Amino acid sequence: MPSVEGRPPRRRTRMLTTMRKTGGDAQELDAGHGQQGRQSTHRPNGAALRGVRALAVFSTGLLAGALGYGAVNVVQTFQAVPLDVRLTFHTALMRMNGPVVQTTMGVALVSSLVLALLVRRRLRIPAGAAVAGILTSFLVTRFGNVPINAQIKVWAAGSIPADHATLLARWEMFNVVRTVAAIAAFVLVVLVADRTGKVDRS
Repeated sequence: MPSVEGRPPRRRTRMLTTMRKTGGDAQELDAGHGQQGRQSTHRPNGAALRGVRALAVFSTGLLAGALGYGAVNVVQTFQAVPLDVRLTFHTALMRMNGPVVQTTMGVALVSSLVLALLVRRRLRIPAGAAVAGILTSFLVTRFGNVPINAQIKVWAAGSIPADHATLLARWEMFNVVRTVAAIAAFVLVVLVADRTGKVDRS
């Protein structure tokens, strides 16, 4: 028959074991909450990220499409018509097209920059490169194409200078640079959007 004196130690042992196990579970639970808290601080709001991502893809795609269409079709049409027709059409087109393109550039630049700040660290390199591409396209337009557009407007209303062919060729070169930069930025934004979309679905 077991002694009465042997029971309390076994009970104390079981109580200590239970307390240790409960304490370990509590520590694991606290560690899990801490890890989730750290992850939540590094992960941006999902709705905000999706909205910025959609705006960045739309605006960079619109910019790349507009400049790409102009480079492939409009510039070729410029070269196929008489010079006076080209100058008149060029002036009218830039007057209508200028505010739209520069506004699209602004939206694409801001949305891509915000996207670069929201995404994870390893995606910030392609997102930053996209921002650089849009900025390049904007600067080339502002300081390359726009001044020549102003000269073309003067030519359409008066005499055409002897070096007009050189200036028109320079405008076309600037147009190619800004178009390539915009298309590259669009591809990079799509890449970043696709990677962040896979993270959302996982």
